[in-house]
Amino acid sequence: MEALRRLVDMLSGGRRPGPEAASELQQGVRIQLRSVFGDGEEIPSRYTCDGEDVSPPLWWEGVPEGTVSLALLVDDPDAPLGTWGHWVLFNLPPDVRELPEGVPREQRLPNGALQGRNDLRRTGYQGPCPPRGSHRYRFRLYALDTQLDLGPDARRPQLLEAMRGHVLGWGELVGTYRRAR
Repeated sequence: MEALRRLVDMLSGGRRPGPEAASELQQGVRIQLRSVFGDGEEIPSRYTCDGEDVSPPLWWEGVPEGTVSLALLVDDPDAPLGTWGHWVLFNLPPDVRELPEGVPREQRLPNGALQGRNDLRRTGYQGPCPPRGSHRYRFRLYALDTQLDLGPDARRPQLLEAMRGHVLGWGELVGTYRRAR
């Protein structure tokens, strides 16, 4: 078990902020975040490791005035060794109101946004793939008062740290997934 913890620490850059780090960022205007599944509903298998493993479409409204950029984090707080990062996307232009299904796994998107690395150290979206049981997957969108000075290799801990003190609003959509076996 200790070897597995060391591996997770190595993959996460040694820093795995807990719920207290994320809750500090949940302030300001509430943004309505939606997808093809509702809050608390099961994520369709198309968007998981059991399907095509493409990102689901997302759309939102209620971005506060003064927003300079948007950031999106997707994580699994039920992962066996701590919160697991599935998607890191930042510097999304503030006038963008949706992401289509199947966002390309490229560092720089056509709209200028950057995608960092998930906890598998891959660029872009990694769909739900829980080892056992049902897990929750939190899709969190943040409205920020700045562009973030992060490179495309940024990981979840670096994004969380860079956003501190810059959140104008946020929205959350939680989906669940249990693998069929």
